[in-house]
Amino acid sequence: MASPLFDLSGRVALVTGGSKGLGKAMARGFAEAGANVVISSRHDDELKAAAAEITAGLNVKCATIVADMNQRPDVARLASEAVKQFDRVDILVNNAGSNTPQQIDQITDEAWDRIIELNLTSCMAMSRALVPQMKERKWGRIIHISSIMGLASKEGRNSYSATKSALIGLARASALDLGDFNITVNCIAPGPFLTDLPGKMLSDAEKQVFATRTALGRWGNPRELAGPALLLASEAGSYITGQVITVDGGCLIKTF
Repeated sequence: MASPLFDLSGRVALVTGGSKGLGKAMARGFAEAGANVVISSRHDDELKAAAAEITAGLNVKCATIVADMNQRPDVARLASEAVKQFDRVDILVNNAGSNTPQQIDQITDEAWDRIIELNLTSCMAMSRALVPQMKERKWGRIIHISSIMGLASKEGRNSYSATKSALIGLARASALDLGDFNITVNCIAPGPFLTDLPGKMLSDAEKQVFATRTALGRWGNPRELAGPALLLASEAGSYITGQVITVDGGCLIKTF
């Protein structure tokens, strides 16, 4: 029997960008711990396929909501529809994000505004929308998916690093706002996980460089993020707030 510290029975978790990669892996982890889950993305077909995987063999429900996190009305609708589906959202994982690599003197206003809206503003807006009903029950978990690129960086990652660093500041401030209501707010900073985004952006040579940068000598499997997310989402992490948990295979510990 699993430890009750990690039991999410009766809880509802909302994971943005939950149709693939890290989002889907975390949603499956929550479902295995007993939570009902809501996942969102822009593509209905991907959501339905992911929901089937997330609930396979489990006695839990997974609702799917199509939403574009770059569109502020969609963000508000996602929050309200998620609450309508299950009458509550206990755990919010702000996972949706993207990256448009550009050198500092090549950043376009359009690209900057899009990344800021998706990676940062949508996280604020989702938190703002769902916190009131968490306050009513005096229980909640908010997890922002930052990145090691918010703690270090790489050439051309100006917009991405800026947003991922900002999420850390947002989490710290919100943790202070919400501590009296038994709501924790934290960040996870993943390192090299071989999901669609780096898979498309990086060459084979670059992927190998990232692997050798880690202490473990490899990329992470999305499933390996489910444990840290479950820690922060459950009673096991009830005294952790305003923090950043780095899950990077030992990438940032290397100096040369």
